[in-house]
Amino acid sequence: MSHNQKMFILAVLVVLCFVAAAIIISYRNYWLMGLSLLLGFSLMGLGFKLKRDEQNRQ
Repeated sequence: MSHNQKMFILAVLVVLCFVAAAIIISYRNYWLMGLSLLLGFSLMGLGFKLKRDEQNRQ
């Protein structure tokens, strides 16, 4: 799997986490919303780290 494919899948997962957080807000389940936001930001940070590592390798 190429680097671009991995980054695309990661970006889709981040967007899904934030969409899930928006839906969860409507159900007023705040601990699950916080978990979804935390997962989204963690995945975003992972993407930034992978991008930096790929740029340093080239």
